[in-house]
Amino acid sequence: MSTAFEQLRREGIVAILRHVPEERADGLIAALDRAGVVFVEATLNSDGALGMISRWREQYGGRMRIGAGTVLDLNMAKQAVAAGAEYLIAPNLDEAVVNYAREQSIDVYPGAMTPSEIVRAWNAGATAVKVFPMASLGLAYLQEVRAPLSHIPMIVTGGVRLDNIHEFFQAGAAAVGMGGGIANMALMKEGRFEEIEQNAAALVQAARSAARP
Repeated sequence: MSTAFEQLRREGIVAILRHVPEERADGLIAALDRAGVVFVEATLNSDGALGMISRWREQYGGRMRIGAGTVLDLNMAKQAVAAGAEYLIAPNLDEAVVNYAREQSIDVYPGAMTPSEIVRAWNAGATAVKVFPMASLGLAYLQEVRAPLSHIPMIVTGGVRLDNIHEFFQAGAAAVGMGGGIANMALMKEGRFEEIEQNAAALVQAARSAARP
């Protein structure tokens, strides 16, 4: 298990930053840093994402781990790594992306939904498998799929909130990915970073204190 993934298990949360307005991006990352968020993912389908990754690695690299999300293919993976991404996350499985991440000695968390997809991603060399879309699949699905596949570390994305985050860890999630739940778009657009910080700090504390099976 990589050092980065061991740390992710302890922290429990990856903040997913998607379509963040560029003029709000630096204010947002500063708020998350103050809240104690360590893992941040800039999705590559967002304007300016590569620049954000480079800038944030330079400014926060000593405290935060900056990765790239929505890495759909090998070309995107290469761009992300060149920008300084420390890990790659995707909603899909592309074996070429997994192989490239392993060659670069960085973590890779491809997306999967069904048991067959989860096993295929794991066998391809994933550091952990992102189970998605959890908001639609539900907590019971995670519990059921974990039963025969408990040896595969899973990061769940979708539907995680402060009032249920403990349940996902109790069901066996290694970590959770959070988008709007930790970086609320309405608050962000209004520049209400103090509220984002307070919300994120509560989530960080909940994740760190959650019981793991």
